[in-house]
Order: sequence, then structure tokens, then C-alpha cells
Amino acid sequence: MTTPEQLFRANGGLKVRSQGYLKPVLGLVALLALANCDEALTSSVAPQPRPVAPPAPAPNAYVPPSAASQDLARFYQRVERDLLTRGMLRSDGGGPDTPYDASDLERNFETIAFFNEYPDHAVTATTYSTEGQLSRWSAPIRVQTEFAPSVSPEMRAKDAKQVETFTARLSKVTGHPMSVVTRKANFHVFFAGKDDSAYVVSRLKQLVPGIDQPLLDLVANPRSNIDCFVIASPTNRSLHRFVRAVVLIRAELPDMLRRSCIHEEMAQGLGLSNDSNAARPSIFNDDDEFALLTSHDEKLLTMLYDPRLEPGVAVEDARPVVRIIARELMGQQL
Repeated sequence: MTTPEQLFRANGGLKVRSQGYLKPVLGLVALLALANCDEALTSSVAPQPRPVAPPAPAPNAYVPPSAASQDLARFYQRVERDLLTRGMLRSDGGGPDTPYDASDLERNFETIAFFNEYPDHAVTATTYSTEGQLSRWSAPIRVQTEFAPSVSPEMRAKDAKQVETFTARLSKVTGHPMSVVTRKANFHVFFAGKDDSAYVVSRLKQLVPGIDQPLLDLVANPRSNIDCFVIASPTNRSLHRFVRAVVLIRAELPDMLRRSCIHEEMAQGLGLSNDSNAARPSIFNDDDEFALLTSHDEKLLTMLYDPRLEPGVAVEDARPVVRIIARELMGQQL
């Protein structure tokens, strides 16, 4: 979906204006403190206790969104209404109008699981390529939802519940251990708005050591056609086994687009990293016909975590096994 460029021009860098104000103010406070000390030494009047400053707000304490962020939210609301009016963003999972068979499943799985939509976006200092080989998680996945300052308390509660529910569904479909945690996560789902660039960039530097500058620039200055994305990272020792993932979802998105981003980016973070215009009914398709994970997509995830397929297997070697699994899932004879 496309967002007008002018809605993002104001987001030209990190929001660090407060540092420019604080430096001279702190210098002035220090001089005043020294002056007060000298006066206390020469005066017979007992010094009064200094007032205790209120505690600083938490790093992600709620801060109401700016006018620019509110304008962006209204734009996304219009986009969602337009898509729904045109019969897009379906949540029915498909039906008689979207039939598929084992051959379709096999073909779609090969395109979506073995090739990377953004192979040039390395998330570590060392670039790597997953083209033509299977990538997925081996270790248990610990999901944590995080919120930037512009996300309201009401939306935080709602988003956290959505992520928790979908995490349980993904674990059931894949058979892979997944849980929601509040610490020591390896799969972070961020909700952040137009005003939150500095916060998100700071957190990404903490969570993804060695993250490269182009990705940080992507976070600080999102391209006009990006409303959510996922970064999945392996280790240098095993380039096809993910050990860390970060999902970023725009806080300005309305309900259905927001849920759509949760479904697509979390599922892609498990290893289904590509899209295909031929995949239907599917969220792994850029046409926005389906908003939520479909039965077709559940089968793709089941195939991805089938123990008969190993991380790093080449597409040519996997084809006979993929064909067998696809026919088993569709109840078709080999």
C-alpha cells in the first residue's frame, strides 16, 4: 500500500531537540548551585533544604502524538476504508472463490520460503544471502511486545493481547515452542509512531548489536510505502537458523491494518520471508486481498517447520520432500 511522500517528509531524522536545550540549562544550574554554596558559607541564616525533583518519566511513558502523527493516522484510516469498500483486507480466510491444491501449495512454498524479499537488508555487520535455501528458528522463540511513547495505554493493552493470541496460534500451527515473555526475549514486536524514531533507533542498537546504518536509516526515515516490517537475524556460525527478530508496526495504523501487520510480519519473521503474487488465499501477497493468516498460510508454516526439512537445505534438494508434505496436508494421493 502506498503512502503519500509528503506525510513522511517531516520525519527527516532523530528527535533529539531536547539535548540542544538541556546543555545550556544544565550549565546555568551548575553555576547557580555554586553561587548558593558560597552564600551559605558567609551567611548566618541556616540553608533551606533543596526541593526534591520529581522522578524522570519512564523511557516509554505515554506522550500524545504530534499533529503530523495524527494526520498520518487519518490518512491510514482513509486507506483502510477504501480497501474494505473494494472488498480487500478479507478476514474470511478464503472460500470457494480461492481454491488451491497440493501443486499450488508446493509452488507457493518454494517461492515464499526459499527466497528473500529483501536479500540486501543484512541485520548484522556481516552480509549474508538466503537465496535458494531454507531459513527458520531452531531455538524456542520468546516474544516480547514493546511500545514507543506515542502509543496510548488503551492501544498498548489491545496490541499486547493481539500479539499474545497470535503467538499461541503460530506455535500450534508450526509445532515450534513460542511463548510471550517480559524479559530475555529474542523476538521483539514494536509498535511505534512517526514521533518515535529516536526511541526505536536506540532500542534497535541495544537489541541488534552490529546493526548496519542503512537499516537504522530505514527506521528513522521510513520509505513512503512501508507501514510495517521485520528484521530476522541468524548467527555467523549458522546462517540459516534465526536467533533474533524485530518487528516494527506503525502506531498510526487503524485496527485492521494493524492486525494485518501483526499477522504478516510475525509469520515472515519465522522464515516465510518472501511474497508471491500467485499465492492465494494468502497474506504473503502484496495485493492486500487478505488481511489475516489463512488456512493456506497455516499449511505453509506447517511445511516450514516439518522436521523432514532442515535449515539450510537447498531448494533443489528439498523439492521431493516438499511435494510429499504438500500432498499430505491436502489429503491427496502421491
